[in-house]
Amino acid sequence: MRIKLKEFDPSAYLDNDEVIAEYLTAALEDGNPDVFLSAIGNVAKARGMSAIAESTGLGRESLYKAFAPGAKPRYDTVLKVLQSIGVKLNVTA
Repeated sequence: MRIKLKEFDPSAYLDNDEVIAEYLTAALEDGNPDVFLSAIGNVAKARGMSAIAESTGLGRESLYKAFAPGAKPRYDTVLKVLQSIGVKLNVTA
């Protein structure tokens, strides 16, 4: 008997602002920038990549590539997407 497993998709569980904020905060605390970038991509997917692309003026395919594992998106791309999904980063000491 074979068991088929589906790949886990975190975007399916990012259904409200509080969950998204906790998810991104945990990803940012990881220390690995790829974890945070992947988390941003998952949130964008949950919010609708086409809508994010339209509001940022970036291509949908480009956004998928920008937040794929190992990608090195430009700082302005990250900021545009964060703004589009309604996220603000705060620095505290």
